[in-house]
Amino acid sequence: MSDSDTFDPADPKNQKTVGNIRSDNPRMICRGVEVFYADKQAIFNISLDIGKNEVIALIGPSGCGKSTFLRCLNRMNDTIDICRVSGTIKLDEMDIYDPAIDVVPLRAQVGMVFQKPNPFPKSIYDNIAYGPKIHGIVTNRTDTDEIVEMSLRKAGLWKEVKDRLDQPGTGLSGGQQQRLCIARTIAVNPEVILMDEPCSALDPIATSIIEELILELSAQYTIAIVTHSMQQASRVSQRTAYFHLGVLIEVGPTDQLFTRPLHRLTQDYITGRFG
Repeated sequence: MSDSDTFDPADPKNQKTVGNIRSDNPRMICRGVEVFYADKQAIFNISLDIGKNEVIALIGPSGCGKSTFLRCLNRMNDTIDICRVSGTIKLDEMDIYDPAIDVVPLRAQVGMVFQKPNPFPKSIYDNIAYGPKIHGIVTNRTDTDEIVEMSLRKAGLWKEVKDRLDQPGTGLSGGQQQRLCIARTIAVNPEVILMDEPCSALDPIATSIIEELILELSAQYTIAIVTHSMQQASRVSQRTAYFHLGVLIEVGPTDQLFTRPLHRLTQDYITGRFG
C-alpha cells in the first residue's frame, strides 16, 4: 500500500505544507483557505503566497483541488450555490472576501483564462473592447482602438488579425482563440492572471506559442497556472505547488521540486508512481 492510499486529508498532521509558502514580494497572500461543497470538504487549510511578477504552477492528480483553489483567487466559486470558502485571501492589502468587495472590479484585477477558449460571439475587436467599455476604462473610439491594438500585441495576435478585426472571434483557430481570450483579459488592466489548464485543448505548436506568451507576460503580470503537464510547469514557472486530495503538500522553486522533492507524495507523483 502506497502513502497516497493511506493519506487522510482531514488529519491536521497531514495539512502542514513542506517547503516555503512565503514570497519575498507577495501580490496575493492566502492563509488557512478551506472550501466546502455542501458537506463535502474539497480544500484543507491551504496557505500560500503568490509573488509579484512570478509564474506559479499548481500541479497534482485530477480532483486534487488545484482548480478549486485557483477559482478562490477571484471568487469564481461564488457562482456555485453550494460552495463555501473560509480563510483569508488578500490582494495586496485588500481582503477579497470582505462582504463590501464588489466582485466585478475584482475579476478585472484578477482575470481568468479558462481551459477551453471561450471568445464572445462578437467580432475580434468587440471581444477586446467589451471589458474596457463596461469597466469605464475607455470613453471614446480612439482610446478603445489603442487598448485593442495594445492587448492584441501583448497576446502576440495583432499581426495575425489586424486586417480582420470585424470578423467573428469564433472563426479563429483554437490557439488563436486562446490568445484572444488572453488579450481580452489583459485589456482591463489586471494585476493577476489566473490560467486553468489553458493549453489542454491545444495542439503542441499552439501550446508552445502560449507558453512563450506566459513567459513574456510575467514581466508585467503575476500569473498562477493550473496544469496537468509537469513538463509545462517546468518550462514556464519559477515556483510550483503540488496538491494532493485537497491539501497543499509541497511548494518550492520549480527546479528543486522536480529534482529534489521534500515530500514522499511529491516524489511519487513526479516519478509516475500514481496520478
